[in-house]
Amino acid sequence: MERTDTDARIAQEALEWHALQRQGGLDAAGQARFMEWLVTSPGHLREYLAVGRLAAELADAMRAWPLDDETSREPPAPAKRGNVVTLPLPASRQARTLAQPARTRTPRFVRAAAVAVIATVAIGVGLRMAWPQSAYYASAHGEPRRIALPDGTVAHLNAESALRVRFGLLRRRIELERGQASFVVAQDRRPLSVHAAGLQVQDIGTTFDVALQREQARIGVVEGRVVVVGDDGNGRELADLGAGQSARVSYRDQTVSVSQEDADTMTAWWTRRIVFRNEALRDVADQFNRLNGTRLAVDEDAGALRLTGNLRADDVASMRAFLDQQPTLVTHVSANAIRVSSRVASQENAARH
Repeated sequence: MERTDTDARIAQEALEWHALQRQGGLDAAGQARFMEWLVTSPGHLREYLAVGRLAAELADAMRAWPLDDETSREPPAPAKRGNVVTLPLPASRQARTLAQPARTRTPRFVRAAAVAVIATVAIGVGLRMAWPQSAYYASAHGEPRRIALPDGTVAHLNAESALRVRFGLLRRRIELERGQASFVVAQDRRPLSVHAAGLQVQDIGTTFDVALQREQARIGVVEGRVVVVGDDGNGRELADLGAGQSARVSYRDQTVSVSQEDADTMTAWWTRRIVFRNEALRDVADQFNRLNGTRLAVDEDAGALRLTGNLRADDVASMRAFLDQQPTLVTHVSANAIRVSSRVASQENAARH
């Protein structure tokens, strides 16, 4: 039967768990994660037992190999003790002796090569597990990306965004340096955390989104659950979010506001839509500007206005029409920008001039 990618992944996880158990590298929390992995599926237990059997068979084979090479030895010469001469065996006994199959020994160079192969495989597995995997990903203006991370996690990286990953033996760490990213997290024995703007988002089997806005970070959970903690070493829990919940965490003092949010809204930007619910216009403009050559230039008063809408991010005409419908806003179009100002501020400026 052909093995699927899932079968291969489970086999690899079983191998890694077995190595950790042999090395004694699991604390109480690690043992708990191992037991959770083991009972998740009969396939997990089956693969783990198979790895154990293979390891035992290899160990038995290594112990069974003789230390000396006897295949090339000449039979000892007949011993001469004084005038005593060794007589040949009787024909019947000689026939029986010759009929017995000769015990074969593995040549020394073959045993040495086999030991080298096993050692190389073991070292390779150990190094692959222990050696950290690091990578840096960035997206250009107008070019969101979909990235498969080394563990199978899928990251949706918005335009003008960047993240850095570092996966080691016991944990998976992602740093969102700027912009916005969503993560469809692959199952793995190692915990995954996303670090951004002084926050740590701890994944608990989920799909979630992290956006760095001007004044706050926004974390939305599409499915599963995350815990948001302060990334200052104290581990202070700020929010425990389930599917359909979104948290906004202020950069200034890490105050948290939690609200219900539709999952489709959180991932609309994957398909180049801007969906906003009671969002400041300045943050809406940032989303629009990541994807367009024509930019929204919003003045301070207009930027604080909170709006709700659902637009295609690359539809400049619809964006301008939406802004023109707002009674408190005024737009002015130039070659490469739509300038947006508060109607009151514009009237005051006109009166002064």
